[in-house]
Amino acid sequence: MHDDTRVLAGDCTTLFETTGAQTQRTREQRGEVLVVVKPDNTVLVHDADGYQPVAWLTRPDSVTIDGGTVVARDGDDLLRVVTHDEHGSASYPVSEAGIPVGDCPACAGTLVRSNGAVRCSNCAERYGLPADATITGGRCRDCRLPTIRTERGRAFELCLDRECESLDDRVIDAFDREWACPECDGDLRIVRKGGLFAGCEHHPDCEAAFAIPTGVVVDTCACGLPLFETAGGRRCLDATCSQAQVSEPATYSGP
Repeated sequence: MHDDTRVLAGDCTTLFETTGAQTQRTREQRGEVLVVVKPDNTVLVHDADGYQPVAWLTRPDSVTIDGGTVVARDGDDLLRVVTHDEHGSASYPVSEAGIPVGDCPACAGTLVRSNGAVRCSNCAERYGLPADATITGGRCRDCRLPTIRTERGRAFELCLDRECESLDDRVIDAFDREWACPECDGDLRIVRKGGLFAGCEHHPDCEAAFAIPTGVVVDTCACGLPLFETAGGRRCLDATCSQAQVSEPATYSGP
């Protein structure tokens, strides 16, 4: 289910007031307008000219709708729309728009990618995405959802649904105990603590722990830890390491 957007059309007076530390400004306008109140409380007042609203408040603290009057408040800002002659009003379902990536397994809707997730345009189905994830165009062999590609030490292609196929499990299979702790004689274990970390197995006696960057392992640093190729260039697993031979990312300079 989606929250509704309220739409009101009519002959309206729009009053916008803002009060700063030393000044107060008031702007009053009247005309045949379209008033849109979005689920996040954003209020937009559109007239016949162009794409920009004649007045608006983005995610104000409060919005009240009483008949043909809309009042939005955000700190010292006030937006009031009073309808003199209403042509119509209604509420409509609305969702986030995004890039289509496949069919929803829970309903007849379409899965779209937007704001760091893949969600259904029709129901509450939602799948979080790693920040660097790309949609491959492939399909999971088990559930037929789209597959994604992400880099954590190496490139992994896996199911969009983490419950179907876990990135953590893939990284653990690839790198758990693969690297020696630089502080003691222990091995580094792959654990999740907010993000994926390579932490010493002797914790808490040894507190060595390193966040696994987005990128692939391409070499070994002079300190003995792996060296990653990332979007920002080469770097050691230890982001504070002074022995890593850091390079700038490659750029295309033309023929």
